[in-house]
Amino acid sequence: MSESTSLEEVRRRGVETTGIEIVEEAERTARPSDLFWPWFAANISVFGISYGSFVLGFGISFAQAAVVTVVGVVLSFVACGIIAIAGKRGSAPTMILSRAAFGVRGQKLPGVVSWLVSIGWETFLAIMAVLATATVFRELGWSDGTAVQIIAMVAIAGLIVAASVAGYHVIMRLQSYLTWITGIVTVLYIGMTLDQIDMAAVAEVPSGSTQQVIGALVMVMTGFGLGWINIAADWSRYQRRDTSGAAIVAWNTIGGALAPTVLVLYGLLLVGSIGDQPYPGGEMTWSDAIAADPVGALATLLPTWLLLPYLAAAVLALVSGAVLGIYSSGLTLLSLGVRLPRPAAAGIDGVILTLGAVYVVFFAEDFLGPFQSFLITLGVPLAAWAGIMMADIALRRRDYDEQALFDARGRYGSVDVVAVVTMIVATVIGWGLVTNGMPDSEWNNWQGYLLKAFLGTELVEDPAGNSWAGDWSYANLGVLAALAIGFVVSWVARRPTVRRQEAGMVDDAEREPVQA
Repeated sequence: MSESTSLEEVRRRGVETTGIEIVEEAERTARPSDLFWPWFAANISVFGISYGSFVLGFGISFAQAAVVTVVGVVLSFVACGIIAIAGKRGSAPTMILSRAAFGVRGQKLPGVVSWLVSIGWETFLAIMAVLATATVFRELGWSDGTAVQIIAMVAIAGLIVAASVAGYHVIMRLQSYLTWITGIVTVLYIGMTLDQIDMAAVAEVPSGSTQQVIGALVMVMTGFGLGWINIAADWSRYQRRDTSGAAIVAWNTIGGALAPTVLVLYGLLLVGSIGDQPYPGGEMTWSDAIAADPVGALATLLPTWLLLPYLAAAVLALVSGAVLGIYSSGLTLLSLGVRLPRPAAAGIDGVILTLGAVYVVFFAEDFLGPFQSFLITLGVPLAAWAGIMMADIALRRRDYDEQALFDARGRYGSVDVVAVVTMIVATVIGWGLVTNGMPDSEWNNWQGYLLKAFLGTELVEDPAGNSWAGDWSYANLGVLAALAIGFVVSWVARRPTVRRQEAGMVDDAEREPVQA
């Protein structure tokens, strides 16, 4: 599909085949509360408990980590909800609606970033499912070798792709069922591990610096709401046009933030209690084990009879999140001009997902390093796009001109130079203010150049493992800087452009029904 493809051509290709078609008014019957299910199901996972280890790994206390968790999770999903408002103002996926800000052809820049982010998320979720399967099999005394991991990888990737091919309506029904299944087992897990909590040990965790708190906050924000922000409108485009924007933000935030907030807080208590203790059967600590296998390591706290239900629920929860990612990554591919049916696009993403999982499972030294590297490297340009898009949504007073979203000669134009340049500049500045989660990898140590030049950060080489030195080394200010630059510049510089685009548009009440 090219950017010159007309809206009528898109419609003629059929619902959930091309995937980027305009949703007819008659089909826009969803209620704001319907947004709860996909976001809650995608984020209620034992993986959230593992984040307790990641957050405390920044060297901060339980109290600091608790504040970071609540603020980071909630604010990041509020931002996600703001982007979701675009879905009810238009009837297309997020990356198509983003053409209003970047231009029909200019949208290719954030479109590529969005596709990479979605691919990355679904890949890491699949990786965790594979690692957890091997660990649970080992705890049960079964084979946990390469053959098991390969079979698990193929089965999990196939399940993710099959669900994403089914499309929006099937996914929404699937997520409502998965919410109950994974929710029940997750609550059971918490009940079975409560005896591990040692409040005295938790209280003894020392406090960290302001820079460490900021670093933990950025990781939480990129790991939760900001990690989903590029697909937020994909699920709100079935909302009625007269739906309250505040209701969309509220239900998006409640659905996305409720489970992670509770789970990460519990993870802080659990890891604060046992994190420094030896992990069974090895020389590593519990914190090290969780970094290597976030979901599987937590399974070893359970009695044998609960391992299989735990594994089933954990895999389903991870698959649930991956389905949202691969569905939207397929839509993004189509928005970039790839001439494929949506199922074929999902198939391509499934192959890439499998290859990425193979690399991390069989060749990477741990899970946490590549995961944090992914969050930060793509989190910067994604934050820049989010800032620009949120400013664009705040500036607009009317619904989108759906015809113009598919016409480079229309009111949104071919390329919005201000938006494109702002995203590039914000990204360059942002990358200069972050450090990578893989300091041992020479090909991946190019970030942090502004920290090195102005704030004293340097790479310390050590045979036992490289690290970054300097107070601001792990604060990752670049994500917040890119978000702020994108929003402020767009709010100021693009105001006349938005007013010009909306000139002559009809009010919602005067809009003619969209015909199939």
